[in-house]
Amino acid sequence: MSEEPFANVLIRPMKEDDLERIMKIEHASFPTPWSLHAFITELKDNEYARYFCLVMDEQVIGYMGLWFILEEGHITNVALAPEFRGKRLGEFLMRSVMEKMRSEGMERMTLEVRTSNFSAQRLYERLGFVTAGRRKEYYTNNREDALIMWVELDSLEAER
Repeated sequence: MSEEPFANVLIRPMKEDDLERIMKIEHASFPTPWSLHAFITELKDNEYARYFCLVMDEQVIGYMGLWFILEEGHITNVALAPEFRGKRLGEFLMRSVMEKMRSEGMERMTLEVRTSNFSAQRLYERLGFVTAGRRKEYYTNNREDALIMWVELDSLEAER
């Protein structure tokens, strides 16, 4: 994928063996975390799912999942272990996966983000995402709205 910012960091496909660590990151990152069963189902049964791990020194420190349907990718989740946030590793993970998906024929990606999650919104904007709409009361835990953001992946090639 992309050139690595640190010699000891890599991105690889997620495996079932990763799920114990993924669940710890998931619970530390989200007020309504996905269940272990949801991740297993995504890995085993969803032909459209692509899940990746960010690994440092052989330890999973983050992950990103998406559904690849036709030429579009819907990002389902992105998270980093709390102690690794703020070091541009999330940006590295996303840029790398976006480039890989573009090279496999994906043309655009979308995601939803909480209206209160300004740091994530800034990251997505750095990656070229633009706000295209709002989902009212999208998050069930507090009825917060979500912003719908999109990026055209051909813009990645133009940045080179």
